[in-house]
Amino acid sequence: MQNLKGKIIVLGIGGGIAAYKSCELVRLLVKGGAGVHVVMTAAAKEFVTPLTLQTLSMNPVSTDFFDLTQESQISHIALADRADLVVIAPATADLIAKAANGLANDLLTNILLATRAPVLFCPSMNVHMWEHKATQANVKRIKELGYQMMEPDSGDLACGYEGKGRLCEPKAIVENISTFLK
Repeated sequence: MQNLKGKIIVLGIGGGIAAYKSCELVRLLVKGGAGVHVVMTAAAKEFVTPLTLQTLSMNPVSTDFFDLTQESQISHIALADRADLVVIAPATADLIAKAANGLANDLLTNILLATRAPVLFCPSMNVHMWEHKATQANVKRIKELGYQMMEPDSGDLACGYEGKGRLCEPKAIVENISTFLK
């Protein structure tokens, strides 16, 4: 993880149960020397708190597009420009669909349009959602746009199903990031 030293990672967290794994992901990235700036969707705040991620990242967590306490700069531009890499974990079906179609209705999706840094999507969702033709078409479009995608793991899912859709383990995501940033 030596190549993470001094790197700025913008971590976008989508609103899925796997958001709890983002806490460990932040911890590992910081331990590896990266500066981590967390951006949470409104739905993500239902699963983990900004305070937890702020404590782990040692940076303010961005949650709202218009937040007067955070808007001394235009935050989506400042974060987009600062990033060496943008990581979306968990990337929900909703986030993937928005990104595939260039929608920008919140802070995170605006950052995706504004950044010139590479973007890595780490999907997490129910197996049937992952396999759905619309999701697969969106994944294909994401790749065509030049974004990177880590395939989800298979196994037991939080919804009680079994199959492909699990967020990759944080250690595997960090290893992928390290390799990518070499």
